[in-house]
Parts: sequence; C-alpha cells; structure tokens
Amino acid sequence: MSDLGLIGILVAVLAIIAAAIVVIRQVRKARIRRRALRRADPANDYAVRTDWRRSTGTINYSCFVYFDVDRDGSYGVADRPMAGIMVRLFDRQGGFVASSRTNNGGFANFAMSTSSANAAIGSPGVYRFSVSVPPGWRSPSANDMQSMEFRLAPGSPVGLLSQDLPRPVGLAPVRNLAGRMAAGASATLSVVANGQVLESRTLAPACAFRFELADAADTVVIAGGGLDRQLALSPYPADLGLLSPSAVANKAALRTIGFDDVTGRGFRKIPCGHAGLQWRNLNAMANDHTKDSEGYVNGNVSADHVAYTSSGYAAEFSRETPFAFHSVLLSVAWLKAEGETALIESWLGERLVASDEVVLSALTPLHYAPMLGQVTRVRLSTKHCWQMVLDDLVLAG
Repeated sequence: MSDLGLIGILVAVLAIIAAAIVVIRQVRKARIRRRALRRADPANDYAVRTDWRRSTGTINYSCFVYFDVDRDGSYGVADRPMAGIMVRLFDRQGGFVASSRTNNGGFANFAMSTSSANAAIGSPGVYRFSVSVPPGWRSPSANDMQSMEFRLAPGSPVGLLSQDLPRPVGLAPVRNLAGRMAAGASATLSVVANGQVLESRTLAPACAFRFELADAADTVVIAGGGLDRQLALSPYPADLGLLSPSAVANKAALRTIGFDDVTGRGFRKIPCGHAGLQWRNLNAMANDHTKDSEGYVNGNVSADHVAYTSSGYAAEFSRETPFAFHSVLLSVAWLKAEGETALIESWLGERLVASDEVVLSALTPLHYAPMLGQVTRVRLSTKHCWQMVLDDLVLAG
C-alpha cells in the first residue's frame, strides 16, 4: 500500500474521531440545556415523581465489622468499629468479584448499581460476603461468611434490593500472656476467673513464657521470688515484660491517663505539665482525625483520643520525683507496619531499670504491664520508626 493510501486512511480515521467528538459535545450540550430548562421551571422544584421505571443511582452496600470487646457475639455498647479488615465479595458460583477494607467507621463498602458498569453488585443474584479473620483471631458472632440474595427493584435508588444488610461481624483476638523471668528468680503464676484459680504455672529462672488465656480469665497473680504482683486482665493480649522485684503495690492508688482531656479538638501536641508529667514528642489526636489509619482507630479504647509518637520519633514521659509505671495499651498506627517492634525503656534517675521489646499490631492494642514500682522516665521507640499509638496509660504516685 502506498504512502498516499495510508495517509488517506489516517485522514478518514481522524475525520471520524472529530465527528464523534462533535456529536458527543452536542449530546452533552443538549443534556445540559434540558437540565437547565427543568431547573428554570418552578413547577419542577418539588415535583412528585410519576415515572418509577428507571434507577440511575449508585450506593454503597456495606458489611460492618466490630471489635467484640466482651466477646459475646453481639454488637453492643462496649464494642468498637474495626478499621482495616479485609472483606471479599463472591458471586453464586464462588467467583471473586471485589474486595474492600473496612474504613474508620467499620464499614467495608461495595458499590451497587444497575446503571454503572463499575459497580461490584450490578445484577440480581446471590452474593457471598467473606470477612478475612486475622491470624490468631476468631469471630464470636460466627458469621464471617454470609450470603445475600439481590432482586431487581425498578424505581429504587439503584434498581436492586436485598432482604437486609449482612449482620454485623464481630472479631476478637485470642488473648495470650507473655513475659520474661530474670536469672536466679522463680515464681508461681496463677490465672484466676471470678476468684477461682483456673490454672497455675511455675515460672523458671531466665525463661520466657507465652500462653493462651481462657476467655473467662480476669486476673493474673504472680507470687514468690520477690516478684509478687497482680494484674486485672484487659480484653487484649498482655505482656508483662521482664519481671522485676520492684512492683507496684497491689493496693496502690492507680490513675489512668486517657488523653481525652488534652484537647477537645482533633489534634494537639501534649503540653508539659499535663497530668503532672513532662512530655516529649507525643501528640494527642482524635481517632478519626486521619483517614485510613487503622491503628489510631483500633488502638483507641476509651472515648475519642489517643496519643502517638510524633512522626515515629522516640518519645518520652517523665517526672523528677519517682512514680509507678503500671501499664499502657500500645498499637502501631498503620496496617502497613503490622508486626513492628517497640522498645520501652524505663529509667530511675540515670539507672535503666527495665528494657522490653514487644511486637505491635494495628488491629488490637497490646496490654504492656511492667508494673514498675519506681521510675522517673519512660522512653518509647519503634525499630522501623513507625508511629506508636498509646491509650490508657496507668500510673501511680
């Protein structure tokens, strides 16, 4: 084929494209004119709809996931929405359709529409919603897989309806207790529920321990070797760190710093003097202040605010006179840093009295409870410089 023939074909194609652009523009202008005419006519301001045959909208069809704090399988006032949980959508034949992670409100959203080609749910049929349960977790609500049938519904916002939304899906981590024994010390650890001992374990010198806790367990008691202490268990995994002879007295008056009284706004650097302490590189922030921030949402256990290490840099809280460092709830801010290692160093004057490494999650707080009787400074840092989230810091003295 000659060059002139190729040029002719190219010119013809360009002409067709140009004509198509003109037609599209004309159609668009005509649509805008019709819309303008409707809006110009006051009779259309509050018109009663008479034609219900078409549905042109798109809405989110949602699966809600919550942290089942009391592990009763029902979404209640004690429970919290979970962010960052993966939910997958499958069709009747089991073919994968789409996936979505829960947002800060706990909702995994799937677009539904009969008019949009991009909608995940666009035609009638049975769809299955599958919540991906994290490793080491379970679903007390026992409904992490649910099937919903959709039928055509002309005149509805999107042209489709199901009988209901999926039931809320509750998740809870399997609780475990970890810690370390110093060389030359031994003790007995008892797990208690409602005042009754469920099990007792001998903690040998220089050993690390980690074991699963029964759902009913509410207290851990350690006795012997000068390590006597008692911890009221939280709904979260717990780490006692290196057990120290200098523990908080069982009858000590504990106070909880929850960071909600730092500011009524979304964000503020924690000022020195707050709760009688000096603060360095720690900010208080509402848990929904930052979009797609799983750890800020899941690590928040009281009211609306958490604290976090500013830009992931090492942070400290301190006081010239000694105080007892009982415990704190720790998370990592982002799911991208799941498994980040935190280093918590506690000082009494110039002497390092405790140094513990713990593994953090963006899905659940870790109840770090060293129960140190006297410290003057606590330093918090992460191995890879990701933000560490703190809530419910418990001190005495």
